[in-house]
Amino acid sequence: MGLNSSKNWIGGEWIAPNAGELVIKNPSDSTEEVGVLHLSDASQVVQAAQAARSALPAWSRLTGAGRADYLYKMANALEANLTEIATLASREMGKPIGEMRGETMRGVNLLRYYAAEGVRANGVVIPSSETNVLQYTKKVPLGVVGVITPWNFPVAIPIWKIAPALICGNTVIWKPAEFASLTATRLAEIFASAGLPAGALNLVIGKGSTIGDVLLEQVNLNAVSFTGSTNTGMRVAQACASRNIKYQTEMGGKNAAIVLSDADLDKAIPMILSGAFRSAGQKCTATSRIIVESAIYHPFVEALNRAVAGIKLAPALDPGAYLGPVASASQFKSVMSYVNMAREQADIVAEGPALAEAKEGNYIRPIVAAGVDADHPLVQEEIFGPVATVLEARNFEDAIALCNRTEFGLSASLFTRNLAHAHRFLDEAEAGMVRVNQESAGVEYQSPFGGMKMSSSHSREQGQAALDFYTETKTCAISYA
Repeated sequence: MGLNSSKNWIGGEWIAPNAGELVIKNPSDSTEEVGVLHLSDASQVVQAAQAARSALPAWSRLTGAGRADYLYKMANALEANLTEIATLASREMGKPIGEMRGETMRGVNLLRYYAAEGVRANGVVIPSSETNVLQYTKKVPLGVVGVITPWNFPVAIPIWKIAPALICGNTVIWKPAEFASLTATRLAEIFASAGLPAGALNLVIGKGSTIGDVLLEQVNLNAVSFTGSTNTGMRVAQACASRNIKYQTEMGGKNAAIVLSDADLDKAIPMILSGAFRSAGQKCTATSRIIVESAIYHPFVEALNRAVAGIKLAPALDPGAYLGPVASASQFKSVMSYVNMAREQADIVAEGPALAEAKEGNYIRPIVAAGVDADHPLVQEEIFGPVATVLEARNFEDAIALCNRTEFGLSASLFTRNLAHAHRFLDEAEAGMVRVNQESAGVEYQSPFGGMKMSSSHSREQGQAALDFYTETKTCAISYA
């Protein structure tokens, strides 16, 4: 496979930045170079902002149907290049090819979903107390939107931000994570081939520490949508609040799966494993705490041990891989610090097999730890890797209390046959997305996505909720007497 190279797409022009380079190694085989990132400096961010601002009047004046035509073309172009994009992303950040194909198709579906929103009613008529007065609301674009995306979903997350931003009439400056920038460049090439007008979408590649602050603090923006770590998200929120810029932050999670004594373990365990270990646990919605009612604790752990032992750890392009490597050397170092902590301070009750073939890569065997209390770092801190902990709960009430005993509130799931417990869980779990007899990850694209507490700035992405973020409501009245 050839070596890939990143570049910026600004105002419809391809620009090779020259503020340094970063070689990207394949996390499945660290002897292989996937490509080279050419990093931007502040001037390219300013240039992108100017391009987005210049393109805004024409783009925002298009009809919704007119903007939808472009999104449909983007969707078709992405679908035509699905295998290429999925393969590149798997080589760049290590997600198994089966998952990456599904994620790319999700991106296609997101583009089509939001394209259809171009002809949806976007306001309401409000009765006036005066005669001969028409009063109504309509949603209008925000303006120029900054989109900052992570590496763990290199196709779906950018699209679920960019697509609603564009269909609402905004122009976009997109800053992807470094370890997803080769994929981002290819996505931008595909979107450019679909004829997207110059400046409607602008891509700037670079380190967050170099260009992120410029984007947040210096250029003329109207909104920012960010997905990433809690610490960075809080800095984004502070910077935007100080400028009165609308912002949206999706941050960390420490998601629980509660297993009650009446659960169907044959169905629950595969879903818990999928939630915990697909994408090598590198999901903000990953199941990282497994809370089990005492009556079935020991048989559950035995069954979980057998299931984890059958997980296949393999290179990302192996079609049979259940999980691949973690995304980078720095991510490997971070996750391994928790693996070592678990080995030293906890009981390892389940562990997946090692890699079948000798390869140099960022591979971490999935493990499940037990024997630590609810305040231990393994239980409270987001690990973002294939590490989960099991906690024992006395009963349903204790399980709910343990579920809510975290600063995060993104996703939670419950496994039970008891309808009363199911409804109580949906009411009482302090999480933005709550699911019964389903894994904690995998929220559908037409549904609102977001969390409570420290997981989110309390707005929602995806579905109809995204349209609320990317617009402002204007109240209109006209007297015709």
